[in-house]
Amino acid sequence: MIWLEEFAPGQKFVSKALRLDAAAIKAFATQFDPQPFHLDEAAARDSFFGGLAASGWHTAALSMRLLVESGFRPAGGIIGSRADELKWPRPVRPGDELHVESEVLAVRRSTSRPGQGFIKCRTTTLNQNGEPEPGHVRLGIADLLLCGVAPLRSCKHFVTSSGIST
Repeated sequence: MIWLEEFAPGQKFVSKALRLDAAAIKAFATQFDPQPFHLDEAAARDSFFGGLAASGWHTAALSMRLLVESGFRPAGGIIGSRADELKWPRPVRPGDELHVESEVLAVRRSTSRPGQGFIKCRTTTLNQNGEPEPGHVRLGIADLLLCGVAPLRSCKHFVTSSGIST
């Protein structure tokens, strides 16, 4: 667990790799994004993608899983308050091996809520070749709401800017 005061701009976190197969792509698509290019190889060949491609939302969900399983472990969990970017410049295919790289861009204490703060991170999902462009999924520059500002190292209740309790 890492407390807010222990984060600093420039810190980087890299996840393990996760290999994606056709069965996983189709299972996610069946439940959450049932479009032919995510479900059927023949239909996908004749589509914009030219072959079976993972849903962007599947890639985003996998990226979150990889981020949570990485060394990036803020006290209180990873709670996104907003994302400035969300891009899918290239499809993720069966056999692709993904990993996440996250860099802390800024850290600040909350001015309105003692015991909380924000970390701005850039999180990028890369394929097995580590291609930074165009072969990445950038999950963006996001503000994360965190507990753990010294001297309060515990926080049991969050209220977001929209007033939703978590």
